[in-house]
Amino acid sequence: RMESLPDTVLIRILAAIPAVDLVLVCRLVCCQWKNLVDGAALWMLKCQQEGLTREESDAENWQNFYFLSKKKRNLIKNPCGEEDLEHWGEVENGGDGWKIEALPGDFGKEFPSEEVHKYFVTSYDWCRKAQVIDLRAEGYWEELMDTTQPKIMVRDWYAGRSDAGCLYELCVKLLSENEDVLAEYKSETITIPQDNDASWTEISHTFSNYGPGVRFVRFEHGGQDTLFWKGWYGVRVTNSSVTVEP
Repeated sequence: RMESLPDTVLIRILAAIPAVDLVLVCRLVCCQWKNLVDGAALWMLKCQQEGLTREESDAENWQNFYFLSKKKRNLIKNPCGEEDLEHWGEVENGGDGWKIEALPGDFGKEFPSEEVHKYFVTSYDWCRKAQVIDLRAEGYWEELMDTTQPKIMVRDWYAGRSDAGCLYELCVKLLSENEDVLAEYKSETITIPQDNDASWTEISHTFSNYGPGVRFVRFEHGGQDTLFWKGWYGVRVTNSSVTVEP
């Protein structure tokens, strides 16, 4: 009989069950199972079994750590222009507008990662584009966002071409249900001089302790060239990412 088994044995049995079933089904079986599913030991074991490591000292909620680790991925869709401008909204096409080019491009450099093959490039007037991430639709439930408030890490990469100067900006907002701004990161307007080495630069920001109510992340970036040359001599951007960290 299951109820006569010691907790340590039960935990080993429960650890073999998919996490979602543990929370939605097993938790409801009886008080003993509920306590085990709500406790740390079961989730520590599941983390161990699946190679998810963390410092013992910052072990607050092993269940949330497990789910966040399993869900961790880039929430930006089409970050490198492989699907043209698909998934990017509120597009501002100044000058000749946005264009997608293959790396390294004219007067450009290869990207630090071999997995990135394309980039978006701006023109002689401001080009901007944005993407809004719906955290609930991506599996980050309200209580998790409100109570745990996991860190939200934002990254972007930009470069100029070595024969043209350009400007670059990044603005990321954490929004509530009604799209009120609860936290915001705005880079300065970054100027790349005309005789630059065309190398790629990463910019990043981590949101933490942002308070309850965050439901959306709005990521916007853009730029232009500073010479007003017809065509696509402005800043190049690629490999943008937004991740919810365990």
